[in-house]
Amino acid sequence: MNEQLVLEELNENGVLVITFNRPSKKNAFTNESFLAARDAFRRANENNDVAVVVITGAGNDFTSGVDLASFGGNPDETPPFELMMDEIVALEKPLIAAAKGAAVGFGATALFHCDVVYVGESLKMRLPFVNLGLVPEAACSYLMQVALGTQIAAELLFTAEWINAERAVETGIARQSFPDEQLLDHAIRKAEEMAQWPVNSLKLTKRCLKQAHMKGIAAAREIEMQGMMALAGSPENVEAIMAFLEKRKPDFKNLQKPA
Repeated sequence: MNEQLVLEELNENGVLVITFNRPSKKNAFTNESFLAARDAFRRANENNDVAVVVITGAGNDFTSGVDLASFGGNPDETPPFELMMDEIVALEKPLIAAAKGAAVGFGATALFHCDVVYVGESLKMRLPFVNLGLVPEAACSYLMQVALGTQIAAELLFTAEWINAERAVETGIARQSFPDEQLLDHAIRKAEEMAQWPVNSLKLTKRCLKQAHMKGIAAAREIEMQGMMALAGSPENVEAIMAFLEKRKPDFKNLQKPA
């Protein structure tokens, strides 16, 4: 099952392409998908033949985030999403994203853990947390402020607005946009430019770039998880999900209590 949900292809130049592979579901993640991705990132970190990692999505989309139809799990166990995030945060090698189409939820927050982001012209990105009665995830409440500045981060999180390729480049989410059909080839070529250099130099340079932010990432993940635990299953969250499934506008009136 892991090979089907997450594909791994290592080329002769040391570039590993990790592909989220549920194209019929816009690459939405189940718990099994998160565990498959966790394993892929762990293998990438441990494999001395891998110099640079590229993440992308099969078909027309990057990923639409969590598959709401499979949402849930054992509350006494660490969520598979968090296990995967542990491996992404621990990844020592350069991480490049090639994202097109839907980049929603984790499809958006994952981009802030990438060292370089390239997007396709079809990008439709969204951070859908407040509109679902939830809080941000994956330390994006911290990383967005680092990457974009406090006001842009706040605007994007508080409005849950849709972000196209032009806006992604304008705000600094992405380095550059390309026609969809050229996107992955460009990302791989750029990864190969990096992969020609000594892996230890790449790893230690990434450590230099990330070290000052590690405490902030850890603190953000902790408070975000507390917020998720407080709000998941709340009346607002249930109303938001039901409205999404029923394709109607949510009605939050008379549901909210002070957080």
